[in-house]
Amino acid sequence: MITLKNIHLQLGHKTLFDGLNLTIHAGQKIGLVGANGSGKTTLFSLFERETKEDAGEFYMPPNWHISHLEQEIPSLSLSAIEYVLQGDKQRDTLLKQLEEAEQQHDGMRIAELHGDMQDIDSYTAPARAAQLMDGLGFLPDQINNTVASFSGGWRVRLNLARILMSRADLLLLDEPTNHLDLEAIVWLENWLRQYRGSIIIISHDRDFLDNTVGSIAHLYNQHIKLYSGNYSSFEQQRAEQLILQQKAFEKMEQKRAHLQSFVDRFRAKASKAKQAQSRIKALEKLPAIQAAQVDSPFTFEIPNPAKQPNPLLQLQHANAGYGEKTILKDVNLSIAPGERIGLLGLNGAGKSTLIKLLAGQMAPLSGERMQHPDTKIGYFAQHQLDYLRLDQTPLWHLQQLSPDVRDQELRGYLGGFNFRGDQALATIAPFSGGEKSRLALALLIWQKPNLLLLDEPTNHLDRDMRDALTGALQFYEGAMVIVSHDRHLLRASCDEFYLVENGNVSDFSSDLDDYLIWRQQQKSAPSTKKTTSAPVKIEVSQAQKKEWQTRVKTIEARLIKLEQELATLNESLTDAALYEKPELQSKLAKLQQKHQAITDEIEQLEAEWLELSDKLN
Repeated sequence: MITLKNIHLQLGHKTLFDGLNLTIHAGQKIGLVGANGSGKTTLFSLFERETKEDAGEFYMPPNWHISHLEQEIPSLSLSAIEYVLQGDKQRDTLLKQLEEAEQQHDGMRIAELHGDMQDIDSYTAPARAAQLMDGLGFLPDQINNTVASFSGGWRVRLNLARILMSRADLLLLDEPTNHLDLEAIVWLENWLRQYRGSIIIISHDRDFLDNTVGSIAHLYNQHIKLYSGNYSSFEQQRAEQLILQQKAFEKMEQKRAHLQSFVDRFRAKASKAKQAQSRIKALEKLPAIQAAQVDSPFTFEIPNPAKQPNPLLQLQHANAGYGEKTILKDVNLSIAPGERIGLLGLNGAGKSTLIKLLAGQMAPLSGERMQHPDTKIGYFAQHQLDYLRLDQTPLWHLQQLSPDVRDQELRGYLGGFNFRGDQALATIAPFSGGEKSRLALALLIWQKPNLLLLDEPTNHLDRDMRDALTGALQFYEGAMVIVSHDRHLLRASCDEFYLVENGNVSDFSSDLDDYLIWRQQQKSAPSTKKTTSAPVKIEVSQAQKKEWQTRVKTIEARLIKLEQELATLNESLTDAALYEKPELQSKLAKLQQKHQAITDEIEQLEAEWLELSDKLN
């Protein structure tokens, strides 16, 4: 087991831990929670001995091996499956030793090493690695692609598969559900429940913690307290403690006030001087009990819309896609006031494309998109953060939307999103992804939309902000369409679900739990189960190759043109007048929409170019 005893740790002028005590037993699965800045990441660094305690005792068995999930991965020419296999350090070491023995023609050593590899089940490692990658959403024909060919989010998945491949005694998982879709998250939960080693997880996904851990370690006021049970159990225990703490605080304050009243009345009277002095001493000895505090710094609501036309928005026989590639076909959808829709489907099925189509960020390839004149859309997606002015402040952004509203009112509103004091007046360039997402949501909500279109709104948000957003959405009376891998948000906010699958959008006439069960059944069905062996090489005709080569040249020519257009747009968007003059706001919006459309098309074409290039090589 790992033991931390009376740990004191200071970073700069800030004391992170003071008298911190924690014991981790073999096989224990712990969720690590605490406010931002409380020291969660530093504690992980302490476990890995990258950071050393200033005082106290740290003990870890010398034979324990720790694996830590990295959020970044270099661009490597190594194949994805080989990268994952390297996570098994013991196997990797034996393979290198075997290679040396074979070069030296040492038959005895070769036999010993083959025995060692048999003992650790090394020969099934490629199949096990392929199964991990399959569970995390990689297709069979992707496992031999180079690491460099994957986007940042998929590289994080590779890192996750790599450490799951390790023989660690302790896994340190920092936000492991980032970049995973619902199906991969459920698969990971099942895998971690069966894992025999110890696990410590930092996650803002309450459902994930509920389904994977048996204890919660809460970092608070430089100490840590271990609670038995999952996250929901921790919340209940914590709430009960806060109630008891508040009652004790109020009782102590009443006693303090009574003693102080006696002292104030009789301090000057000689006949009561002795009693007054005894009360003063009693006051000094009263224990300091803090008032119970609710941890969340967020207090906001989404204003209910003044107008709610019916229908707000319609799609009729709409096809959507990029260039020559159709992603959604013959979509018919009508959104009425107050409808609360969650979109379900695998990554890449077209959920974000549908949201963009509804938001007017992309025009249908065919069919119609009809929006009522009184419909006011609030659209949130991660690329919206790119439209924030990094050289400006949260207050400035809000002033551009409402130049006639008093600064005091604007700052009060921003305070509900925890942009208080100097932070409301600070430039946002150094803000974290979560802070920028909070600001983008604050700006969207300020405009009082009657239709919310939210594409992964909880990405980068901590648990307190997620809970605040979920609560605000529950009381919002406008319509909404949500794409999210946060099950708590979907369950609490959505009344109905639509399935995006194989280019179609259809009503899913059941709830989220039924969807997840159905998806797992579909995945395990023999007719649809993906193979985990290496992909079979298929002979391709010369005519097919020629067609691919022609398409590659077409893509390359189109990319050159798009890059030129993007450069011109970027130059136009540097004009400060666009951001400062209200009469130019519509022009700015059009330029930004065009910028996003070009960026999206470039992304799609580059992905297609990579796929075709792999086929031709």
